[in-house]
Order: sequence, then C-alpha cells, then structure tokens
Amino acid sequence: MTPHSPWQRRLLAALHWLEKFRYVKFGIVGASGTVVNLLVLYIGREYLFNHIETPGDKPYISLALAIAVATLNNFTWNRLWTWSDRTIDTHSKVVPAPMVRQFGKYALASWFGIALQYGLTLWLSSMLHYMLANIVAIVIASVSNFLANDKWTFKRR
Repeated sequence: MTPHSPWQRRLLAALHWLEKFRYVKFGIVGASGTVVNLLVLYIGREYLFNHIETPGDKPYISLALAIAVATLNNFTWNRLWTWSDRTIDTHSKVVPAPMVRQFGKYALASWFGIALQYGLTLWLSSMLHYMLANIVAIVIASVSNFLANDKWTFKRR
C-alpha cells in the first residue's frame, strides 16, 4: 500500500473530523429521545399504569411504551438531521414504503440496544431508582445503536 499524499491525508482528516459531528448529532437526538423516554416512563409508571405497576414492581409496561415512543422520536430526528445526507428521497404526501422499510431497519438495527436498555433498566431498578436505572441503561445502549444504524440503516450509498 502506498503512502497518502499530503492533500489525501488532509482530505481523510477532514472526513474523519466531519464524521465526529454525525456522532454529536446522534448524541443530541439521543438526548432528546432520553427526555421523551423518561417523560413517557414517568407518566406511564406514575399515572397510566399505576394500578398495574405498584411501587415495588418493575416498570415492565411503562418501560416498553417509553422505549417504543423514544425509538419513533429518534428515528424521525436521525432521519431528518443526523443522516439527512443518506436518506431515501420521497416526494409523496403519504408515508412511502421506503420510509416504512427504513424504520423497520432502524428498529431492527436498534433491537440489541433496545433489549440491552430494557434488560439493564429492569435489573438496575432493583438497586437504583427506576429513572436513574433507565438513564444508565440508555447511555450504555447508545453506542451499539449508533454503530448499527450508521453501518446498516443509513449506510452510504
């Protein structure tokens, strides 16, 4: 393999630098998803499902709902902003089939992180407040979600 010329090294360095912004964007979207997740989890646990999920129980239903709503939020903002340069162009006013397929890929690519978040939150909630347990689980799961979606859902064309 031949060494890169100075302009190629600069170009590669610039591309590497720009990729960092994508992860920052993903982090900002993830932060908004964390707020959505925590809000839905709290409302579900304290109000919607409080007759089912008593204070000593684990937040099974509330957590599932929170993750589902946050996943939809994150897909929307990641598609519109984080990976806007890699999305499918659609001009239809109705939800196009390619977008539905892309959401399916997003959910599938995020499945490991979702399962990890769900399991960790339930496990940690026996030791920590359920909201704190959820935050810790989200942070841990976010890395796998970024990598899976960057390489598969919103891959370079």
